[in-house]
Amino acid sequence: MGDFTAVQAEIVRVTDEIRDLLLAKNREYGNSALEPIGVFSCASVVEQIETRIDDKLARIRATRRMAEVKIHEDTEADLIGYLVLLRVARRLAP
Repeated sequence: MGDFTAVQAEIVRVTDEIRDLLLAKNREYGNSALEPIGVFSCASVVEQIETRIDDKLARIRATRRMAEVKIHEDTEADLIGYLVLLRVARRLAP
């Protein structure tokens, strides 16, 4: 990867994976995170994403308490993805 150090190349690889995950989910589910249908919740998009982040963090905490189980990479990727979506939602908010 060009003139990148090993760490820099890994940063690129990991962030590319997150980008690809978010784009794939967006294609599969549409803009459900940023354009919720609002049947049950009238909370703002930002609040809804923050709730998803809270849920993910609670799952991570519970997993660590049950046993010294390593956090599954999918959970980490989902959390990173929600943080990216939160930033996008804040930037696109009117």
